[in-house]
Amino acid sequence: MKNLVVRTLTGLIYVVLLIGCTVYSPVTAFFFFGIVAAATLFEFGTVMNHHAGASLPRAINSLAGFIIVAAVWLFCIGSVTAPRMIALWALLLLYIMVSELYRGSQNSIRNWSLALASQLYVALPFALLPLLSISRDDAAGKMVYTWIYPLALFIFLWVNDTFAYLSGLTLHGIFPWKLFPSVSPKKTWVGSIGGCLFTFLASIVIWYLQSGTLSLPQWLGFAAVVVIAGTFGDLVESHLKRQLSIKDSSHILPGHGGLLDRFDSSLLAIPAVTIYFVML
Repeated sequence: MKNLVVRTLTGLIYVVLLIGCTVYSPVTAFFFFGIVAAATLFEFGTVMNHHAGASLPRAINSLAGFIIVAAVWLFCIGSVTAPRMIALWALLLLYIMVSELYRGSQNSIRNWSLALASQLYVALPFALLPLLSISRDDAAGKMVYTWIYPLALFIFLWVNDTFAYLSGLTLHGIFPWKLFPSVSPKKTWVGSIGGCLFTFLASIVIWYLQSGTLSLPQWLGFAAVVVIAGTFGDLVESHLKRQLSIKDSSHILPGHGGLLDRFDSSLLAIPAVTIYFVML
C-alpha cells in the first residue's frame, strides 16, 4: 500500500508538471523538456559508466543535450541565436572526442559511440517537440504555439500503457500469446490490442473537443503512430536494460524507476510523430 501511494504521488506530480509546463507557454515547455533531456542523458551516462564499462563525461554530454534542445526551440520561434546554439552543441561534441586524448581512457571508441548515440536516442526526440507545436502564421506575421499536439502525444502514450496493462492483466488467461517474450515477457498481444483500441478512443475524444485542428482520420493516424512507435520505444529500452542486466535505469522517480523508464516510449514516438506530421 505504501509503495502504491508513493507511486501514485510521483506519477501525479509528473503528469501535473508535464501538462502544466506544456500548456502554459512555449518557454515553460522548453525548460521542462530541456531539463528532462539533460537529466535523462546524465542518467544514461551513469548507467553506461556503471554497467557497460564506459567512462562518459556525463555533465558535458548532458549540457550538449540541453543545448541542442534549446537550438531547435529557438530555431522554431525564428531566433537568430539558433545557429550559434547549434555551433555550441557541435563544439561540445568535439570536446568530448578530443578530451579522450587527455583522459587516458582505454575505451575511447565506446565513449564516443555512446555519447553520439545518447544525443540521437535521448536529446533529439525532445528537441523535435517544437516542430509539433510551433508554426508561423504568415497572415498575422507571428509564431503560433499549439500545445495540443505534444500534449496529445503524451496522453496517447499514457492511455496506451495503462490500458495495455489492464487488458493484459484481465485477458491474458484467455489470450496468453506474448508480444515479444525474449525482451519483455509480460507484454501480450491482447494487452497491446486493448491499449491500441482505447488510444483510438482517446483520439476520437480529443478530435471532438479540438474541432478545427486535425480531421478524425488524421487523429486516428496520429494515435496509431504513437501506439506502434511507443511500444517499440518501450521494447528498445527493455532490451537495453536486459543487455546490461538491470531492472531500472535509476531510482530517481520513487515507484517508477528512472527517467529512461518513464520516457522510454516517447523517445521513439516523438520522432515517428514528427515524420507523420511532416507527411500530412
